[in-house]
Amino acid sequence: MTVSFAKAPSAARRAIPFFDGSAQAAALATEIQAAVARVVRAQRFILGEEVAAFEAEIARYLGVRHAIGVSSCTDALTIALLARGIGPGDEVITTPYTFFATTGAILRVGAIPIFADIEPLSFNLDPSCVQRAISAKTRAILPVHLFGQSANMQELAKIARAHSLALIEDAAQALGATENGVRVGTVGDSACFSFFPTKNLGAFGDGGLFTTNDDSLATAARSLRNHGFSPKHHSRRLGGNFRLDALQAAILRVKLPHLERWNALRRGHAEAYRRALAELEPQLTLPRENEGRTHVYNQYVLRSAERDALRSHLFERGIATEIYYPIPIHLQDVCAQLGHHVGDFPIAEACARECLALPIFPELEAWMICGLTEAIHDFFKP
Repeated sequence: MTVSFAKAPSAARRAIPFFDGSAQAAALATEIQAAVARVVRAQRFILGEEVAAFEAEIARYLGVRHAIGVSSCTDALTIALLARGIGPGDEVITTPYTFFATTGAILRVGAIPIFADIEPLSFNLDPSCVQRAISAKTRAILPVHLFGQSANMQELAKIARAHSLALIEDAAQALGATENGVRVGTVGDSACFSFFPTKNLGAFGDGGLFTTNDDSLATAARSLRNHGFSPKHHSRRLGGNFRLDALQAAILRVKLPHLERWNALRRGHAEAYRRALAELEPQLTLPRENEGRTHVYNQYVLRSAERDALRSHLFERGIATEIYYPIPIHLQDVCAQLGHHVGDFPIAEACARECLALPIFPELEAWMICGLTEAIHDFFKP
């Protein structure tokens, strides 16, 4: 079996892509082809030995007792809530500024998302706002380690313990990030990761991970990912088809040993951006790495009151950017029944208006960073 990972021919104009995984895939092509062939020979495509081996390897990397491969981070979040028995009428405190999947999982199990505003520089949940959002119906706090930097887990864990609440980490964008030397995904009761292709550890399709140090939660999660079976064909609870397939696990096993180097490259690119753009502050607000934290920069997100005009300027130069996230979740149509209005969470709303993500991936080249930062300087010239 031969799979081609040849890079597409370059355009005449030196465009700068937002993300390009072709160089990474080409560098690992021989190992990936061998891994895929191994799965084909074994004819075990769902769960099986490859998934079990990947689970053991990533559990060692993270330093957790249980790592359970699932179909996506969205499904991992659903499993995390169901495993804690969270459902109709229960409240879960989370952020209004992130990808919709976090809130979607809460709504899907019938619970009520209670939003708390965020910190303006880290984009993560503000613990003081979380504290004020707690009610008699609160069952869990669900922080997101947004863009690759840990939320303030030390403070959030204190709040969770004080109120006997579950603490579930959405670590979709932050595999390898740390707070005070501790990896994200190991502080809360459970955590959820994504292997979407653009993540720091990306599969060749969807994939996710549920982690915990709690044996009972792990047992529940393994059952929930496979229709609630325990044992097979004996439905103990209502689960779903949330299984990680063996082909994705085999590919992730090839990639995992390179993750630390790739994260280091992302951090180096972020530092190059910082050096090149620092003199433009306060016209721009650059990402900050909070004290004691290791940011892994799944996204490099800056803020500017002129965000939309800046993005158009870069687009005209052939530079791709993205907006994460243009509509805060509390103002999404699907959340209308929650009764929120513009102004309820002002920091999240400001970030939605002002944030712009620049290209950042391990294989980003120096000429790309130079061209991009020069274009940004040109935009802000008096």
